Amino acid sequence: MRILITGGAGFLGSHISDYLLKKGHTVVVMDNLLTGSISNIEHLFGNPNFSFIRHDVTNYIHVPGEINAILHFASPASPDDYLKFPIPTLKVGALGTHKALGLAKEKGAIFMLASTSEVYGDPEINPQVESYWGNVNPIGPRGVYDEAKRFAEALAMAYHRYHKMPVRIIRIFNTYGPRMRLNDGRAVPNFMTQALKNKPITVYGDGTQTRSLCYVSDLVDGIYRLLMSDINTPVNVGNPQELNMLALAEMIKKMAGSKSKIVLKPLPQDDPRVRRPDISRAKKELGWKPKVPLEKGLEETLAYFRSKLK
Repeated sequence: MRILITGGAGFLGSHISDYLLKKGHTVVVMDNLLTGSISNIEHLFGNPNFSFIRHDVTNYIHVPGEINAILHFASPASPDDYLKFPIPTLKVGALGTHKALGLAKEKGAIFMLASTSEVYGDPEINPQVESYWGNVNPIGPRGVYDEAKRFAEALAMAYHRYHKMPVRIIRIFNTYGPRMRLNDGRAVPNFMTQALKNKPITVYGDGTQTRSLCYVSDLVDGIYRLLMSDINTPVNVGNPQELNMLALAEMIKKMAGSKSKIVLKPLPQDDPRVRRPDISRAKKELGWKPKVPLEKGLEETLAYFRSKLK
């Protein structure tokens, strides 16, 4: 297939590009480089099956030639990013999704939306299952991301129902791995950068809030399985193994051989207390489950961060 990936120069998009090229597909990456980086994809520039278009997907999109699938992964994705770029975050979720869906309709392509566990907000049930409608503050600081993704899901489903378009909606839970930005602002990059620099490791709240961490290669496998399926409604993909932030900070500190102290800071507004996917549907319908143990994934990621901090 010839596949367009919006946001393809980002952390996830670049790993998906690698995977698709190895599978024999042709990849076109589109990115405005707001939070993505050429360094994530420059190793692909010599590949005849790869091309890059610098473009903001909130504007009209034109890609000549056949396109068989569009993976809409363009969006700031960390709280630091969407608090810094609130309006671009809303625009890429709304206008960008609309433009990408329009192109998919024109090309007769499968449309895949990178949605997020953030559509569940600060959930009142744990683990979160796809049928749960969520607990989201639409006017809070995180609402720019949460509601942009919720709108994007609604728009994708409207195109599916009205235009009979094939859509895939993947609800991505916390993912980590090489190519995350050092200043990304999420827990793993923060803890690793601070630990490797022997600076205080900042944990928000009392550290009992939980996350479920999925290594990037596992997530990409889930993305591909969903793309190749015929499932048009949302599917959770993530690691159901839950751990609290204080335990994660201690683990990374130990693995890094760090002298850092762990310090507690106030919990940001609307920060979710729990986050864990129910992956029953992915297991049953995609034959997918995560395989990479947390310690192995963290070792790989730590090695990458060490190389970047030299």
